Amino acid sequence: MKIICIGRNYVEHISELNNETPQEPVLFLKPDTALMGREQDFVIPDFSDEIHYEAEIVVKINKVGKYIDEKFASRYYDLISLGIDFTARDLQTDLKAKGLPWEKAKAFDNSAAVGNFLPKENWQSLRQIDFALDINEQRVQSGNTQQMIWNIDQIVAYASRFFTLKTGDLIFTGTPAGVGKVYPDDLLEGYIGEERVLTIQVK
Repeated sequence: MKIICIGRNYVEHISELNNETPQEPVLFLKPDTALMGREQDFVIPDFSDEIHYEAEIVVKINKVGKYIDEKFASRYYDLISLGIDFTARDLQTDLKAKGLPWEKAKAFDNSAAVGNFLPKENWQSLRQIDFALDINEQRVQSGNTQQMIWNIDQIVAYASRFFTLKTGDLIFTGTPAGVGKVYPDDLLEGYIGEERVLTIQVK
């Protein structure tokens, strides 16, 4: 199982981090060791002073695919959830400045949290999915998949050009504006529509 992540897929998030708008999807990977256990607390690692949350819609791949045509991409996933891409922003900023890869900042252990999955049939259109993240009962991020630069099917098709998609793979589809730092004792609650699908205690 691998975790494929999309960076810079929401215009306002690109602006808040002063990044350039990409001409094609930005892909990076997390290993299976990045996936948090469902009942596990998120422990802030000792190598960063600035761990950020990034709430994202996540899709689970349900069969093997390579060079998938966009018009058939929806056949390769049937479950959707909300995830958090935890990012060591201080490390990432330093690595980017040096032109180095991001793995230490993005792919560390437990840096990918995923909530309960829901069948995609719950929505008439996957381009109209509302999602949100609350911290300590205060809303910090909210988005809708219509705000994506590249929609879910485009992402699946594009990623399959470079990586064979396998059953159980997860694709994080990008985060909207509002990312920020987590602190010990924070309680993170993620929602798709009105349904809470993710709860994480920070230690």
